[in-house]
Amino acid sequence: MWRGPVDQDGKRKQESEVFDDETAAERFRDLVNGHGQQWPPGWVRGRGFVEDVREAGEMFEPFALHYVDQLTGVQGDTKAEYRKLIRQKLSPWFRSYSMREGEGGLTKELIRAWVNDLEAGRPAPHDEEGTRRRKLSPKTIRNVHGLLSGICQSAVEHTPPLRTKNPCASTRLPRKDDGVEDEMVFLERDEWALLRSHIVDPDARELADALAETGARWGEITALQPQDLVRRSGRPAIRIQRAWKRDEDGAAYLGAPKTKKARRTIVITSNLDQMLRRRAKSISARDLLFEGPKGGRWDTWTFRSLRWHPAIEGARADGLTKAPRVHDLRHSHASWMIAAKVPLPAIQGRLGHESITTTVDRYGHLLDALDDEVVAAVEWAMNPNALRPESALAA
Repeated sequence: MWRGPVDQDGKRKQESEVFDDETAAERFRDLVNGHGQQWPPGWVRGRGFVEDVREAGEMFEPFALHYVDQLTGVQGDTKAEYRKLIRQKLSPWFRSYSMREGEGGLTKELIRAWVNDLEAGRPAPHDEEGTRRRKLSPKTIRNVHGLLSGICQSAVEHTPPLRTKNPCASTRLPRKDDGVEDEMVFLERDEWALLRSHIVDPDARELADALAETGARWGEITALQPQDLVRRSGRPAIRIQRAWKRDEDGAAYLGAPKTKKARRTIVITSNLDQMLRRRAKSISARDLLFEGPKGGRWDTWTFRSLRWHPAIEGARADGLTKAPRVHDLRHSHASWMIAAKVPLPAIQGRLGHESITTTVDRYGHLLDALDDEVVAAVEWAMNPNALRPESALAA
């Protein structure tokens, strides 16, 4: 006899099993202790380990992978990432459990233990001996838990239902600010100029210029074609209407941008317009404006390893103290816009964020650059005799 884990009412249900001899009872007791005072996976009361009582398709991993296969409105590369998460961050903990509620099934206690393991960087029950895991960030844990919750919810909505409740529903997750995320790197204008001067290859330098000047994503800029060179209100601009994607097998293809609002028009300077139009000469409307060293799509590894990292090393030898990623050109672009007092909604549209909340969450901390303007506006509002500040007049 033993008492199971604490339930949602704060009580511990008494459980029991009967054996013909003391040795068998002791072995079972050790199994119960090893599984956190729960029934061992695959054990059926009064019958012992009866593997075939649980349908193979109801076991965690095949059920989870089938869930991903059936998702609609999800791109191939996203499905591939979900399968990777299932195999690396879920199945090592849950593969011996069924999605069916009851004995041998996935429980909220198991899920809480899993979250604690991810946060602490502890190995999984099904990891090979000697496997070392690193602590996962709160953001990553939340993302993987969201996938697990979707899998469990599909068991609730299954026909017939495998469960009555989603065991993920009451999980308390680490807050996003509980851990240290990979920090964005914001380059000052002189730092970017220094780094740019060390990009030796002219094609790579012009590609970096386009990334820095537009704030567009790598997959968007490297997908640009001559037909995307347009004008908006008489100003030169580029139209972002496609981006590089990957299918379920990892093969690259041109598809729609990341979100609906990622399909956008970005005004550019005359210098960038001239450079892009020079590159567009003698190629067709559907050719790539930026091609890799061997033609075709620019490979991210080639650019990062053979062009970007050597430039950083050279710039650091000349005094650069930062080590930005290629994607940090996008963040730096946003910081330059904020420093120039461009309103956040305009930055949101330029970067193609689906929500202004994303823009504020990501770059709101940079708004202290506008503190003088904020104070001036408040003083003007509170003092009838004060002159209206220039920023208010401009608005």
